[in-house]
Amino acid sequence: MENFSFPFQQTSGITLPAHIQQLIEAANKATHFAYAPYSQFRVGAAALLADGSIKTGSNHENASYPAGICAERGLLSGINPLDKQQQILAMAVCYTSNTDNTTPLSPCGICRQTILEMQLAQDAPIAMYMCSPDGQVIYVEDAAHLLPFYFSSKNLKNK
Repeated sequence: MENFSFPFQQTSGITLPAHIQQLIEAANKATHFAYAPYSQFRVGAAALLADGSIKTGSNHENASYPAGICAERGLLSGINPLDKQQQILAMAVCYTSNTDNTTPLSPCGICRQTILEMQLAQDAPIAMYMCSPDGQVIYVEDAAHLLPFYFSSKNLKNK
């Protein structure tokens, strides 16, 4: 049987370069704008763009749970993957909650697929920084590693 593996690094956020620390801080600040009255699980996401700017998004719950939107998808919906000035170099995802959980947060499956779609459209990898409330960070250099055997436009091509 074959195995799937990929490189990642787990570190403290304070050991990362200044521009990545700023990205993570922006994602942390975005948690304050989350609307999470049901779960109290506030997620913030931030993207570092090729022009040096940082865009943010937060999760927004709905009493009809499937109608909510994750921070990552909220963020990405405002970025044009075909605009090279808006090419995403890296993303950070952070959270706060009323739990004792201190594990770095990984995007859900739908968000992984959405991030990958952006990466494929811009034809350049997106580095991922997945953060915990206590400052731990998991770094993955290519978002495609988070979704092995992914679905893409290649699956939709007619013969």
